[in-house]
Amino acid sequence: MSSPASQTQIMAHSYIRLDFGTDEEKAQQARHKLDGWRQAFRLDKKLQYKLDRPDSAPVETFSKPEPATKAAVPEKSKGKAAEKAKGKEASAKSTAPPAQKAAAANGKVSLLVRLYFSSHEKLSEQRWLERIPSEEPFKSATPKIIHHGDAEFEATDKQFEALA
Repeated sequence: MSSPASQTQIMAHSYIRLDFGTDEEKAQQARHKLDGWRQAFRLDKKLQYKLDRPDSAPVETFSKPEPATKAAVPEKSKGKAAEKAKGKEASAKSTAPPAQKAAAANGKVSLLVRLYFSSHEKLSEQRWLERIPSEEPFKSATPKIIHHGDAEFEATDKQFEALA
């Protein structure tokens, strides 16, 4: 006996590419707005996005002090030295995020949004395809809608899957 054919169809999806240039603040506002919509309208799997920073280089992290310097500290002052070392590590950690933000601000930032609606939700998909590019943080990003049948769809799909 053969199994009957599945009644579920493959869900075609669309992408919206938003290029923010070097404006990291607008990209974060757009990301925040998308998060709000995902929660408010329960679009967890249907509306996904990933930030793309092609020009950003990885930022070096600060190394921890070597264990040899800790062994040279006498036993009586070890408690104070440990507190000072913790303070230095904490200050090094607090300076790392601004360095990362500065590196990200120097490069280009783009946002890939994937709309993944089933075939019976075509009206919802169309409304989101119209709404997202018309809202404020997305207007200035030169939105480009890429449908399933477009020539650059495959490359965009691979790029979206490759982003972390």
